[in-house]
Amino acid sequence: MEHFVWSLNPVAFSFGSMHIYWYGILFALAILSGLQFMKWVFKLESKDEAMLDSMFIYIVVGIVVGARLGHCLFYDPAFYLANPLKIFAVWEGGLASHGGGAGVLIALYLYVKKYKLEYLWLLDRVAIPTALFGFFVRMGNFMNSEIVGHVSNAPWAIVFTKIDELPRHPTQLYEAFSYLLIFLVLTLIYKMKRETLSQGFLFGLFLVLVFSARFLVEFVKEKQASYSSDLVLSTGQMLSIPFLLLGFVLIILSLRKKA
Repeated sequence: MEHFVWSLNPVAFSFGSMHIYWYGILFALAILSGLQFMKWVFKLESKDEAMLDSMFIYIVVGIVVGARLGHCLFYDPAFYLANPLKIFAVWEGGLASHGGGAGVLIALYLYVKKYKLEYLWLLDRVAIPTALFGFFVRMGNFMNSEIVGHVSNAPWAIVFTKIDELPRHPTQLYEAFSYLLIFLVLTLIYKMKRETLSQGFLFGLFLVLVFSARFLVEFVKEKQASYSSDLVLSTGQMLSIPFLLLGFVLIILSLRKKA
C-alpha cells in the first residue's frame, strides 16, 4: 500500500543565519486569531476593547511559561531537574498543552482581579478561540513532523521521513481537526445562546470536548514522556482527567443554576 510521504522542511524561510519556522508562524497566527476573536466578542458585548491589550500579554505569558514548565515537570523531570538552566531554553522545543492550559487559567485569574471582571464570564469566551489556538499549534507540530502516532497500515497513515520510513497515524491532524470542529461548535452555541447560557457552561463544554479528544487520540500516539510507566494510561491521558472532571462539574453547576 502506498502512503503519503511527509518530508517538509520545518524552516519556512531564512534570512542569513536567522531561520523562520513554520511552527513559529502558526503559533503567531494562533495568538493573533485569538486576539481578533476576542475583539469581536468585546465589541459585541459592549466591553472596553482597550482591556484586551493587557489581557493579550497575560495570556501569552501564561501559555509560554505554563507550557514550558508543564513539559519540563510532566514529560522529562529527571533531565530538567539535573539541568535546571535548560528550562529556559524554549528554542530547543518542548511545550505541553496541559501546562499551557493551567498557565492561562492562572494568568486570567490574576487579570480579572486587576480589571474587576467575572472570572467565569471571561473563561467562557476565551475558551472559544483557545480551541482555534489548539488547531494552529497542532498544525505546527505536523509541519515539524513531531508528536506522531503509532505505526499503522491505515490508508490515511503518513510516512514522516524525519522520524523513519514507516507509515504512522497522523495524530497531529487528528487533534488539529478535532479542535477546529470544537471551535466551530462553541462559536455557534455562543452566537445563538450567549444571552441565556449560565456562566461556566461554555468553558465546561470546552474542557470536556477538548480533553476527550486528547484522551482518545493518546491511544494511537507515540509515548512522549521520557520515563517508563506501568500504568495503562499515558501521561497525556492522566493529565487530561482533572480537566475533564472540572469540565463536567462546571456543566452540571451551570445547568443547576439555570434550572
